[in-house]
Amino acid sequence: MQLGVNVPNFGPGTDPGVLREWARVVAGNGFDLLMVSDHVAVTPDVAQRYPEPFYDPFTTLSWLAGITGGELRLGTTVLVLPYRHPLLVARMASSLQRLSGGRFVLGVGVGWARQEFDALGVPFEARGRLTDQYLGEMRQAWSAEDRAAPAVWVGGHSAAAIRRAVRFGDAWHPLRLSVPRMRSVLADHALPGFAPRIALRLTDAPVEDAERPAGVGDVQQIVGDLVELRGLGARTVVLDPYHGDPAETLRPETAWRALTTVAEQWRNAS
Repeated sequence: MQLGVNVPNFGPGTDPGVLREWARVVAGNGFDLLMVSDHVAVTPDVAQRYPEPFYDPFTTLSWLAGITGGELRLGTTVLVLPYRHPLLVARMASSLQRLSGGRFVLGVGVGWARQEFDALGVPFEARGRLTDQYLGEMRQAWSAEDRAAPAVWVGGHSAAAIRRAVRFGDAWHPLRLSVPRMRSVLADHALPGFAPRIALRLTDAPVEDAERPAGVGDVQQIVGDLVELRGLGARTVVLDPYHGDPAETLRPETAWRALTTVAEQWRNAS
């Protein structure tokens, strides 16, 4: 099982130098995948958690592809698919797949920010239908034009998202669920693959909570979560050290220390 990291490509502390250092920390600790988020119009509902500067994911990953190399994969968690024409996404994704030497993973989702949908002129209520339509059109474009198609991870955990992952995805990519919740979904559905994104909130003492999200707790709990997810068939697990406070981007060293600790303990456990 491979491990990845969701890197903040936004916020007051993020600039090219910090993004470069994130890449160094991720690769230097032996992680296999670096992923970034997506917003186009940073409307007030988005800015509360993901403020400017917000670096476009395709541009950011193209730049990172040129400065990383090696085996480090790059991806989106998640690209809000209804925001862009599907043929544009198909071309950008295929180009990045080729330019990176086959290292790109396209994680997609339906989105949640109603104000952002309004700003882009995309009907919020149609976002699920549009995502299904666009995934189908992208698959057709890759096949018809013999383009390099990346792996497609489908985010979300609603019934519609599960159906979408089965129909269009190479993996189901749930975000920040508990291990029991993911185990239940996997028991009820024949999914094409499993690549969850979990939190990374490292605590000094164990977290005693029946609803504890995966990745929250002391290092033994987090490593235990990873062991369980591997047992459930996860091909990749993405750790997300961002907890929603933009000020965190001003002190990335806290996240870097947590990632280093978990990476070391995971290697010992494996």
